[in-house]
Amino acid sequence: MGKDLVKLTATKIKSLDEAGKYPDGNGLFLQLSSKGKGSWVLRAQKDKVRRDFGLGSLTNVSLAEARERARMYRSLLAEGTDPVVHFKKTTKPVSFREAADAHISEKAPRWKTHKTEKQWRASLRDYAMPTLGALAVGEITPQLIREAVLPIWHSKSETAERVLQRIIAILDWSFARGFRDTELPVRTLRRSLPPARKNRKHFRALPYTELPTFMMDLRKSGQTTGRMALQFLILTAARSGEVRGARWSEIDFVLRRWNIPAERMKSGKAHTVPLSDSAISILRERQKLGDKPDELVFEGMKRGRPLSDMTLTKILRDAGLDFTVHGFRSSFRDWTSETTSFSHEVAEMALAHTIRNSSEAAYRRGQLLEKRSRLMADWADYLRSGSNGLTKS
Repeated sequence: MGKDLVKLTATKIKSLDEAGKYPDGNGLFLQLSSKGKGSWVLRAQKDKVRRDFGLGSLTNVSLAEARERARMYRSLLAEGTDPVVHFKKTTKPVSFREAADAHISEKAPRWKTHKTEKQWRASLRDYAMPTLGALAVGEITPQLIREAVLPIWHSKSETAERVLQRIIAILDWSFARGFRDTELPVRTLRRSLPPARKNRKHFRALPYTELPTFMMDLRKSGQTTGRMALQFLILTAARSGEVRGARWSEIDFVLRRWNIPAERMKSGKAHTVPLSDSAISILRERQKLGDKPDELVFEGMKRGRPLSDMTLTKILRDAGLDFTVHGFRSSFRDWTSETTSFSHEVAEMALAHTIRNSSEAAYRRGQLLEKRSRLMADWADYLRSGSNGLTKS
């Protein structure tokens, strides 16, 4: 049933929050599923046969556009022409390449970094476009998608799975916008692919027993921006991107904390890192070069730009070490497990890993910062002294 006989307005549509049908007159109505989400439908009758025509989603079609589309549909029906058949004949089929570009452009503003967009475009360019790029989205079948991903299904299984998910997302988007007549049979597609080999990725980590010597070598080799950033990364057990993107506004010298905002965290949740004396010492040294709130703590060669990830990796390579920067987090975790009695939850929160038991996470949140402060202080002492005796929590 209709909700109101008064014509719709843009302001009224924004205020609607109850699911249902909202008429605009002359057979046009908004089918609302939830606040801000729904679709436009034209109900028309020809030769005593009533039909409903979808005119697009509320997200993509404005009230004015919906009214114009409804007018065109009614005009075609009056001439005895089926609007669906008419627009199929006159509309150029959308290629997979065009649909991919439109879908990515629509999603990109909601992604946290430009890196995600680059990854989408690069993976599709390399593995999907050669087979699917020029085809109309309505022509793409499970067999064609299988042909695209099968060559890397075992050799690059993680990449193949990402490419598959992205292809599915683009074709779902195409169906929702009327570029495909049918939904992609995802279940059939996945059943046609062989079981993927599960090769879990492990980051090569320097054994924690060798870290005190490595840290001493870093200090002796000269305090460049890259070397100081790497030391700070090891001392805080943080990720490379978190350290390289750190700004002075995030540093609290009074409480001795590094407050990383949610938008810079992998989990999307703000994270606080207690700072040891060693970590504070590095920050004080960096502070001599400037500490305006919006400035980077570890600025790269270009003004206002962070260090590159390769800068940190090169330090390891120059030292003849075939390990990854991310692996230092594993070194920290191994040290915590094998040489201290700090709890699993304390160690996991120090790494900004999510505690899966939500009630336990809520209960512990008030206590963990103090324990984590002691943990990071003990870690810094170990890195400076080489002691690996049992540390009490």
